[in-house]
Amino acid sequence: MTFRAWFSFAVLALLWIPPGAAADAESGYVVDVPVPLGSQSATALVGQLERLAKSAPTDGRLDVVLRYGADSSGGEATSFEDALKVARAVTGDRLRSLRVVSFVQGTVTGHSLLPILASDAILLSSGSELIDASAGESDDDETIVLTYQSIAARRGLFPKSVVSALIDPDVELAWVSKVGGGKTFAAGDDLVKLRETGEVLGEEVWSAAGVPGTLSANQLRSARIAAGIVETLEEAAEVLDLAQITPVDSAAVGGVTQGVLLEIAGSISRSRVRRWQSNLNGSLTDGSVNTWLVAFDSNGGDLDQSASLASTFALPEPPLRSVVGFISTEARSDSALLALSCKPLYMTAEAVLGGSGADEISLTDLDNHDELIDTIARATKRPAGLIRGLLCSDLEVYRYTNKKTGRVKYSTPADLVAQADDPDLERDRWEKGERIEMKDGLSAERAIELGLADGRSDSIDDVARRSGMESVPKPVSDRGLVRFVERLGRSQGLMMILLMVGFVALSAEMNAPGMGVPGFLAMVCFGLFFWMNYLAGTAEWLELVLLMLGLACIALEIFVIPGFGVFGIGGLIMTIASIVLMSQTFVLPQNSYQLTVITRGIWAALGGLMGLFGGFVLMRQFFPHLPLFRHLVMETPDAQAIDQAEKLADFSALLNQTGQTTTPLRPSGKARFGDQIVQVVSDGSMIDKGVSVTVVDVQGAKVVVEE
Repeated sequence: MTFRAWFSFAVLALLWIPPGAAADAESGYVVDVPVPLGSQSATALVGQLERLAKSAPTDGRLDVVLRYGADSSGGEATSFEDALKVARAVTGDRLRSLRVVSFVQGTVTGHSLLPILASDAILLSSGSELIDASAGESDDDETIVLTYQSIAARRGLFPKSVVSALIDPDVELAWVSKVGGGKTFAAGDDLVKLRETGEVLGEEVWSAAGVPGTLSANQLRSARIAAGIVETLEEAAEVLDLAQITPVDSAAVGGVTQGVLLEIAGSISRSRVRRWQSNLNGSLTDGSVNTWLVAFDSNGGDLDQSASLASTFALPEPPLRSVVGFISTEARSDSALLALSCKPLYMTAEAVLGGSGADEISLTDLDNHDELIDTIARATKRPAGLIRGLLCSDLEVYRYTNKKTGRVKYSTPADLVAQADDPDLERDRWEKGERIEMKDGLSAERAIELGLADGRSDSIDDVARRSGMESVPKPVSDRGLVRFVERLGRSQGLMMILLMVGFVALSAEMNAPGMGVPGFLAMVCFGLFFWMNYLAGTAEWLELVLLMLGLACIALEIFVIPGFGVFGIGGLIMTIASIVLMSQTFVLPQNSYQLTVITRGIWAALGGLMGLFGGFVLMRQFFPHLPLFRHLVMETPDAQAIDQAEKLADFSALLNQTGQTTTPLRPSGKARFGDQIVQVVSDGSMIDKGVSVTVVDVQGAKVVVEE
């Protein structure tokens, strides 16, 4: 046998796998990482990894793949503390028996990147990216930067320069080819110095200064940071030399995201906040709900009530994981505080955050809630100065830049030096920049730029999916009729129609006393109008009392008291005031927004009163000639016949005589006594045609009868 044959035989012997060995091949596990990471999901993820570590073989390490799915957006809402909890566990002694591999199938942003930097290896799909670890942070924090560098250094997978570019958008990152051969990463000041030495043969800029760091799958693979580019778990198993990768139930890690939807639309009032709070607390009783999704379309109304609910949103307690906010149209005035207490907060492109609304917030109001605003700012990682400036237009908030570190801070001139021992020295440390204009509110783009919003979204369906829910959750437990009426109440046109119909029906009832169909219809319209505004938070019992008193005074002036005096004018004023006050939460306007609201309310009131007087004209001029509506109108006395009767007849002989009505008496009409037809009036009751009546009184030409 030749040497070549012996060599081939030896190689085949070494590569030969005995029967049954395939069954002993190593297997791994895949765990889906919740994005964004919350406090509970981070704890549950670490707990699951520790349970897997206990099942690791004594003579080797167990492979665990942390999978970031194709839809991993929303990582900017992951808090640094929660991400650090996972990263420290992955690099700690308790999980030493695991080989942790991050498998990124989509785009990961924010602090969700930190556990990836702590991994033993990284796999990516072809279209995946790692973007801007600082997304979601309002201020530069040196502690966070140092922590990222420390975590990455424990693994040595990501070079220090690459980590710097990921955590600091102001750092320029380049992959440099050196004159002496070889390639290296350089960033920031190191890159500048390297260029000055003349040792740079060529360079490829991966991230420009001032642009959030973005690393693609191809870049990471070309730099040998990524172990490979794969699309499926089967391909990942081949790269990791595993027989198979077994999924771990996602419910065991982060728990299934179960939520309820709360719609904060219209004005904010004490009664509405109490109802919302009660319904939200009721959703947590069985322990299945762990997320609140809050949709905003509100102009505010009561800072005190918004503050009480905002404290609940900003500091969710178990079993509640997070409160997700979505502004579809606007969140003005104090409702902006509610929106800012949600984390994450998404906005449509056309949405407005802050600005003038139903409640005018003063500096004194801000001082009363100063501690709460600081708490919300810390919990949501949002600048407290911007929150205050967004609520009160009297505050002048500026962008300050630390002259030494470049750190950016948003504050008023007074707050900048409020805690300093030497105000002048502290003021000299900062360079004053542009004033942040927030009087008219902020657009989605501007709010995201300032760190007050976490992202843009076109629909609540998209927000629900980003939050880990399969679809938009059901609304909080409230009667369906209440939700239906609240939705109807958002239509100003429907409100006007209800007022017009109500006043026209009231006119019909006044022309035909007896509490018939028109009176009932008027009651329904006015009752529904009040209920809509009551559920919208703009109407209380005072407005209802004013409306009823106003209508009663108008009725007295028309039917009881001759002329048009105090009762008529007072009734009109009370009716207009009640309708205007039902459409707003304030009394007198204090800003342009409130002026628009009160103007709209006055026009609605005047339009309703036009329906009242227009109804009288309609009833008098047209209804008597229409057979269908003729019975709704009191018959007009025949003036010529009465005048002739007064001149030629003496009706005293009819006293106590019995006759029969020839027309309905409402209350006037005609009756036959023998061969004589006489104009008569009832004693106040309504008498139909063909009914026997008796004359009970004769006053000149006035003949009074009763049935």
